[in-house]
Amino acid sequence: MISRLLSNDLPRNRLLAVLLLAVVLGLASAPFIFPGVKALSVAAKVLVFIVLVASFDLLLGYTGIVSFAQTMFFGIGAYGIAISATRLGAGWGALLLGLGVALAISLVLSLAIGLFSLRVRAIFFAMITLAVASAFQTLASQLSDFTGGEDGLTFKLPELISPSFEFAEEPFLGVSLDGRLLCYYMLFVLAVVLVLALLRIVNSPFGRVLQAIRENEFRAEAIGYRVVVYRTTASVLSALFATLAGAMLAIWLRYNGPDTSLSFEIMIDVLLIVVIGGMGTMYGAVIGSVIFVVAQSYLQDLLRLGSEAASSVTWLSALLSPDRWLLWLGVLFVLSVYYFPTGIVGRLRK
Repeated sequence: MISRLLSNDLPRNRLLAVLLLAVVLGLASAPFIFPGVKALSVAAKVLVFIVLVASFDLLLGYTGIVSFAQTMFFGIGAYGIAISATRLGAGWGALLLGLGVALAISLVLSLAIGLFSLRVRAIFFAMITLAVASAFQTLASQLSDFTGGEDGLTFKLPELISPSFEFAEEPFLGVSLDGRLLCYYMLFVLAVVLVLALLRIVNSPFGRVLQAIRENEFRAEAIGYRVVVYRTTASVLSALFATLAGAMLAIWLRYNGPDTSLSFEIMIDVLLIVVIGGMGTMYGAVIGSVIFVVAQSYLQDLLRLGSEAASSVTWLSALLSPDRWLLWLGVLFVLSVYYFPTGIVGRLRK
Protein backbone atom coordinates (compact mmCIF):
# COMPACT_ATOMS: atom_id res chain seq x y z
CA MET A 1 0.00 0.00 0.00
CA ILE A 2 2.70 2.51 1.00
CA SER A 3 4.89 1.40 -1.89
CA ARG A 4 2.07 1.98 -4.38
CA LEU A 5 1.24 5.33 -2.79
CA LEU A 6 4.88 6.40 -3.21
CA SER A 7 4.97 5.06 -6.79
CA ASN A 8 7.52 2.39 -5.71
CA ASP A 9 9.99 5.17 -4.93
CA LEU A 10 10.77 4.16 -1.35
CA PRO A 11 13.32 6.13 0.73
CA ARG A 12 15.77 3.16 0.57
CA ASN A 13 17.43 4.32 3.77
CA ARG A 14 16.19 3.84 7.32
CA LEU A 15 17.33 7.24 8.57
CA LEU A 16 15.78 8.98 5.57
CA ALA A 17 12.51 7.11 6.15
CA VAL A 18 12.51 8.22 9.80
CA LEU A 19 13.23 11.84 8.80
CA LEU A 20 10.43 11.87 6.22
CA LEU A 21 7.99 10.34 8.67
CA ALA A 22 8.98 12.91 11.29
CA VAL A 23 8.47 15.73 8.79
CA VAL A 24 5.02 14.48 7.74
CA LEU A 25 3.88 13.91 11.33
CA GLY A 26 5.41 17.22 12.43
CA LEU A 27 3.62 19.19 9.71
CA ALA A 28 0.37 17.31 10.34
CA SER A 29 0.43 18.13 14.05
CA ALA A 30 2.28 21.49 13.88
CA PRO A 31 -0.69 23.61 15.05
CA PHE A 32 -0.91 21.55 18.25
CA ILE A 33 2.79 20.85 18.91
CA PHE A 34 4.03 24.37 18.11
CA PRO A 35 1.21 26.76 19.05
CA GLY A 36 1.49 30.35 18.01
CA VAL A 37 1.01 32.48 14.91
CA LYS A 38 4.66 32.43 13.84
CA ALA A 39 5.07 28.65 14.14
CA LEU A 40 1.93 28.03 12.09
CA SER A 41 3.07 30.52 9.44
CA VAL A 42 6.47 28.80 9.22
CA ALA A 43 4.79 25.40 8.81
CA ALA A 44 2.54 26.79 6.06
CA LYS A 45 5.56 28.33 4.31
CA VAL A 46 7.28 24.94 4.45
CA LEU A 47 4.28 23.36 2.70
CA VAL A 48 4.34 26.00 -0.04
CA PHE A 49 8.09 25.66 -0.60
CA ILE A 50 7.90 21.86 -0.71
CA VAL A 51 5.56 22.07 -3.71
CA LEU A 52 7.52 24.91 -5.36
CA VAL A 53 10.92 23.24 -4.94
CA ALA A 54 9.59 19.86 -6.06
CA SER A 55 8.18 21.46 -9.22
CA PHE A 56 11.56 23.06 -9.93
CA ASP A 57 13.38 19.78 -9.27
CA LEU A 58 11.25 18.19 -11.99
CA LEU A 59 13.06 20.53 -14.37
CA LEU A 60 16.56 20.72 -12.91
CA GLY A 61 17.00 17.38 -11.18
CA TYR A 62 15.09 15.07 -13.50
CA THR A 63 15.34 16.78 -16.90
CA GLY A 64 18.54 18.80 -16.57
CA ILE A 65 16.90 22.11 -17.51
CA VAL A 66 18.13 25.27 -15.78
CA SER A 67 15.26 27.76 -15.67
CA PHE A 68 14.85 31.02 -13.75
CA ALA A 69 11.19 31.44 -14.70
CA GLN A 70 9.83 29.36 -11.83
CA THR A 71 9.03 32.40 -9.69
CA MET A 72 7.09 33.89 -12.61
CA PHE A 73 4.67 30.95 -12.60
CA PHE A 74 4.67 31.05 -8.81
CA GLY A 75 3.60 34.69 -8.99
CA ILE A 76 0.97 33.98 -11.64
CA GLY A 77 -0.72 31.53 -9.28
CA ALA A 78 -0.62 34.01 -6.41
CA TYR A 79 -1.89 36.90 -8.53
CA GLY A 80 -4.65 34.74 -10.01
CA ILE A 81 -6.09 34.17 -6.55
CA ALA A 82 -5.47 37.77 -5.40
CA ILE A 83 -7.01 39.49 -8.43
CA SER A 84 -10.07 37.22 -8.58
CA ALA A 85 -10.75 37.52 -4.84
CA THR A 86 -10.32 41.31 -4.98
CA ARG A 87 -12.63 41.85 -7.94
CA LEU A 88 -15.17 39.05 -7.50
CA GLY A 89 -15.37 38.87 -3.73
CA ALA A 90 -14.63 36.30 -1.05
CA GLY A 91 -16.23 33.22 -2.58
CA TRP A 92 -15.14 29.73 -3.58
CA GLY A 93 -16.18 30.44 -7.15
CA ALA A 94 -13.82 33.42 -7.30
CA LEU A 95 -10.92 31.33 -5.99
CA LEU A 96 -11.58 28.52 -8.48
CA LEU A 97 -11.93 30.96 -11.36
CA GLY A 98 -8.72 32.76 -10.42
CA LEU A 99 -6.86 29.46 -10.12
CA GLY A 100 -8.22 28.25 -13.46
CA VAL A 101 -7.21 31.45 -15.26
CA ALA A 102 -3.75 31.36 -13.62
CA LEU A 103 -3.22 27.74 -14.71
CA ALA A 104 -4.31 28.60 -18.26
CA ILE A 105 -1.90 31.57 -18.44
CA SER A 106 0.95 29.45 -17.07
CA LEU A 107 0.14 26.73 -19.58
CA VAL A 108 0.32 29.13 -22.53
CA LEU A 109 3.47 30.92 -21.31
CA SER A 110 5.36 27.74 -20.42
CA LEU A 111 4.39 26.17 -23.75
CA ALA A 112 5.61 29.26 -25.61
CA ILE A 113 8.88 29.36 -23.67
CA GLY A 114 9.36 25.65 -24.19
CA LEU A 115 8.69 25.63 -27.91
CA PHE A 116 10.69 28.75 -28.71
CA SER A 117 13.53 28.47 -26.23
CA LEU A 118 14.21 24.85 -25.35
CA ARG A 119 16.10 24.39 -28.59
CA VAL A 120 18.61 26.86 -27.15
CA ARG A 121 21.41 25.23 -25.19
CA ALA A 122 22.23 25.40 -21.50
CA ILE A 123 23.05 28.87 -20.19
CA PHE A 124 21.34 30.66 -23.09
CA PHE A 125 17.97 29.12 -22.19
CA ALA A 126 18.51 30.08 -18.55
CA MET A 127 19.17 33.69 -19.58
CA ILE A 128 16.01 33.74 -21.70
CA THR A 129 13.89 32.54 -18.79
CA LEU A 130 15.54 35.08 -16.50
CA ALA A 131 14.71 37.90 -18.93
CA VAL A 132 11.07 36.77 -19.23
CA ALA A 133 10.70 36.50 -15.43
CA SER A 134 12.23 39.96 -14.92
CA ALA A 135 9.93 41.46 -17.53
CA PHE A 136 6.92 39.87 -15.86
CA GLN A 137 7.93 41.24 -12.45
CA THR A 138 8.26 44.74 -13.93
CA LEU A 139 4.87 44.36 -15.63
CA ALA A 140 3.24 43.30 -12.36
CA SER A 141 4.69 46.36 -10.62
CA GLN A 142 3.47 48.78 -13.27
CA LEU A 143 -0.06 47.48 -13.87
CA SER A 144 -1.29 48.93 -10.60
CA ASP A 145 -4.95 48.93 -11.71
CA PHE A 146 -4.91 45.12 -11.78
CA THR A 147 -2.09 44.06 -9.49
CA GLY A 148 -1.99 46.88 -6.96
CA GLY A 149 1.51 47.85 -8.07
CA GLU A 150 4.23 47.81 -5.44
CA ASP A 151 1.60 47.88 -2.68
CA GLY A 152 0.11 44.59 -3.80
CA LEU A 153 -3.41 43.31 -3.14
CA THR A 154 -5.06 42.44 0.15
CA PHE A 155 -8.21 40.36 -0.12
CA LYS A 156 -10.69 38.29 1.84
CA LEU A 157 -11.23 34.55 1.74
CA PRO A 158 -14.42 32.50 2.07
CA GLU A 159 -15.69 32.63 5.63
CA LEU A 160 -14.98 28.95 6.25
CA ILE A 161 -11.19 29.46 6.00
CA SER A 162 -10.98 33.00 7.38
CA PRO A 163 -9.40 33.57 10.82
CA SER A 164 -12.60 35.13 12.18
CA PHE A 165 -14.64 31.95 11.68
CA GLU A 166 -14.75 29.55 14.62
CA PHE A 167 -16.39 26.14 14.27
CA ALA A 168 -15.98 25.22 17.95
CA GLU A 169 -16.32 27.39 21.03
CA GLU A 170 -13.89 25.43 23.18
CA PRO A 171 -10.19 25.14 22.20
CA PHE A 172 -8.79 21.68 21.51
CA LEU A 173 -5.43 20.98 23.17
CA GLY A 174 -5.10 24.70 23.72
CA VAL A 175 -5.61 25.55 20.05
CA SER A 176 -8.57 27.54 18.73
CA LEU A 177 -10.55 25.61 16.13
CA ASP A 178 -11.01 28.38 13.60
CA GLY A 179 -10.85 29.00 9.87
CA ARG A 180 -7.12 29.60 9.87
CA LEU A 181 -6.54 26.11 11.25
CA LEU A 182 -8.84 24.69 8.59
CA CYS A 183 -6.98 26.68 5.94
CA TYR A 184 -3.68 25.19 7.13
CA TYR A 185 -4.94 21.64 6.86
CA MET A 186 -6.36 22.37 3.43
CA LEU A 187 -2.86 23.42 2.34
CA PHE A 188 -1.37 20.35 4.05
CA VAL A 189 -3.64 17.94 2.18
CA LEU A 190 -3.04 19.77 -1.11
CA ALA A 191 0.75 19.67 -0.62
CA VAL A 192 0.68 15.92 0.11
CA VAL A 193 -1.46 15.24 -2.97
CA LEU A 194 0.78 17.35 -5.23
CA VAL A 195 4.00 15.73 -3.99
CA LEU A 196 2.51 12.25 -4.50
CA ALA A 197 1.44 13.32 -8.00
CA LEU A 198 4.98 14.48 -8.78
CA LEU A 199 6.34 11.18 -7.45
CA ARG A 200 4.01 9.37 -9.83
CA ILE A 201 5.17 11.52 -12.75
CA VAL A 202 8.91 11.07 -12.18
CA ASN A 203 8.57 7.32 -11.64
CA SER A 204 6.41 6.77 -14.74
CA PRO A 205 7.80 5.82 -18.17
CA PHE A 206 7.61 9.54 -18.98
CA GLY A 207 9.83 10.30 -15.99
CA ARG A 208 12.34 7.64 -17.02
CA VAL A 209 12.64 9.27 -20.44
CA LEU A 210 13.26 12.65 -18.76
CA GLN A 211 16.10 11.10 -16.76
CA ALA A 212 17.52 9.56 -19.94
CA ILE A 213 17.46 12.99 -21.57
CA ARG A 214 19.22 14.44 -18.54
CA GLU A 215 21.99 11.84 -18.74
CA ASN A 216 22.53 11.95 -22.51
CA GLU A 217 20.27 14.04 -24.68
CA PHE A 218 21.83 12.95 -27.97
CA ARG A 219 21.55 9.24 -27.17
CA ALA A 220 17.91 9.64 -26.11
CA GLU A 221 17.15 11.36 -29.41
CA ALA A 222 19.09 8.71 -31.34
CA ILE A 223 16.92 5.89 -30.00
CA GLY A 224 13.73 7.62 -31.11
CA TYR A 225 12.54 9.97 -28.36
CA ARG A 226 11.50 13.47 -29.41
CA VAL A 227 13.58 15.38 -26.90
CA VAL A 228 11.98 18.79 -27.50
CA VAL A 229 8.50 17.37 -26.89
CA TYR A 230 9.51 15.70 -23.65
CA ARG A 231 11.40 18.73 -22.37
CA THR A 232 8.52 21.05 -23.29
CA THR A 233 6.05 18.78 -21.51
CA ALA A 234 8.26 18.75 -18.42
CA SER A 235 8.47 22.55 -18.54
CA VAL A 236 4.67 22.84 -18.73
CA LEU A 237 4.09 20.41 -15.87
CA SER A 238 6.65 22.19 -13.72
CA ALA A 239 4.99 25.54 -14.42
CA LEU A 240 1.54 24.24 -13.48
CA PHE A 241 2.75 22.83 -10.16
CA ALA A 242 4.56 26.10 -9.40
CA THR A 243 1.33 27.98 -10.15
CA LEU A 244 -0.51 25.82 -7.62
CA ALA A 245 2.21 26.58 -5.06
CA GLY A 246 1.71 30.31 -5.67
CA ALA A 247 -2.03 29.93 -5.16
CA MET A 248 -1.35 28.17 -1.85
CA LEU A 249 0.82 31.09 -0.71
CA ALA A 250 -1.80 33.70 -1.62
CA ILE A 251 -4.57 31.78 0.15
CA TRP A 252 -2.51 31.54 3.31
CA LEU A 253 -1.29 35.16 3.37
CA ARG A 254 -4.50 36.73 2.00
CA TYR A 255 -2.12 39.16 0.30
CA ASN A 256 0.15 39.23 -2.70
CA GLY A 257 2.66 41.69 -4.12
CA PRO A 258 5.71 41.66 -6.42
CA ASP A 259 8.16 41.08 -3.58
CA THR A 260 6.00 38.35 -2.08
CA SER A 261 5.89 35.95 -5.03
CA LEU A 262 7.93 37.37 -7.93
CA SER A 263 11.17 38.34 -6.18
CA PHE A 264 14.37 36.81 -7.56
CA GLU A 265 15.36 36.09 -3.97
CA ILE A 266 12.71 33.37 -3.96
CA MET A 267 14.42 31.79 -6.96
CA ILE A 268 17.75 31.84 -5.10
CA ASP A 269 16.11 30.21 -2.09
CA VAL A 270 14.67 27.49 -4.31
CA LEU A 271 18.10 26.80 -5.82
CA LEU A 272 19.66 26.58 -2.35
CA ILE A 273 16.97 24.19 -1.15
CA VAL A 274 17.45 21.93 -4.17
CA VAL A 275 21.19 21.78 -3.52
CA ILE A 276 20.74 21.15 0.21
CA GLY A 277 18.08 18.48 -0.20
CA GLY A 278 19.53 16.81 -3.27
CA MET A 279 18.73 17.11 -6.97
CA GLY A 280 16.81 14.42 -8.77
CA THR A 281 14.72 13.32 -5.80
CA MET A 282 11.38 14.61 -4.59
CA TYR A 283 12.32 13.72 -1.02
CA GLY A 284 15.13 16.26 -1.25
CA ALA A 285 12.53 18.99 -1.75
CA VAL A 286 10.80 17.92 1.47
CA ILE A 287 13.92 17.68 3.65
CA GLY A 288 15.61 20.75 2.13
CA SER A 289 12.51 22.95 2.48
CA VAL A 290 12.09 22.09 6.15
CA ILE A 291 15.75 22.76 6.98
CA PHE A 292 16.01 25.98 5.00
CA VAL A 293 12.71 27.59 6.01
CA VAL A 294 13.13 26.71 9.69
CA ALA A 295 16.72 28.03 9.66
CA GLN A 296 15.65 31.18 7.85
CA SER A 297 12.82 31.79 10.34
CA TYR A 298 14.49 30.94 13.64
CA LEU A 299 18.20 31.54 13.10
CA GLN A 300 17.90 35.14 14.31
CA ASP A 301 16.22 33.98 17.52
CA LEU A 302 18.95 31.40 18.15
CA LEU A 303 21.67 33.96 17.50
CA ARG A 304 19.98 36.40 19.88
CA LEU A 305 20.06 33.77 22.64
CA GLY A 306 23.70 32.98 21.86
CA SER A 307 24.65 36.65 21.84
CA GLU A 308 23.02 37.21 25.22
CA ALA A 309 24.67 34.11 26.69
CA ALA A 310 28.10 35.29 25.45
CA SER A 311 27.62 38.91 26.53
CA SER A 312 30.72 38.69 28.76
CA VAL A 313 32.88 38.00 25.69
CA THR A 314 32.56 41.10 23.54
CA TRP A 315 33.88 39.73 20.24
CA LEU A 316 31.85 36.51 20.49
CA SER A 317 28.69 38.40 21.37
CA ALA A 318 29.21 40.67 18.35
CA LEU A 319 29.85 37.66 16.11
CA LEU A 320 26.60 36.05 17.25
CA SER A 321 24.59 39.22 16.71
CA PRO A 322 21.15 38.57 15.13
CA ASP A 323 22.03 41.15 12.48
CA ARG A 324 24.58 38.65 11.11
CA TRP A 325 22.06 35.88 10.53
CA LEU A 326 22.63 35.92 6.75
CA LEU A 327 26.35 35.30 7.37
CA TRP A 328 25.60 32.25 9.49
CA LEU A 329 22.99 31.04 7.04
CA GLY A 330 25.69 31.19 4.35
CA VAL A 331 28.09 29.27 6.59
CA LEU A 332 25.48 26.57 7.14
CA PHE A 333 24.92 26.34 3.38
CA VAL A 334 28.65 26.01 2.66
CA LEU A 335 28.99 23.30 5.31
CA SER A 336 26.01 21.40 3.93
CA VAL A 337 27.45 21.47 0.40
CA TYR A 338 30.89 20.41 1.69
CA TYR A 339 29.64 17.46 3.73
CA PHE A 340 26.69 16.60 1.47
CA PRO A 341 27.86 17.28 -2.10
CA THR A 342 24.95 15.28 -3.55
CA GLY A 343 22.48 16.72 -1.06
CA ILE A 344 21.22 15.23 2.17
CA VAL A 345 18.95 12.70 0.47
CA GLY A 346 21.61 11.75 -2.08
CA ARG A 347 24.15 11.16 0.68
CA LEU A 348 21.76 9.07 2.78
CA ARG A 349 20.72 6.94 -0.18
CA LYS A 350 24.32 6.15 -0.98
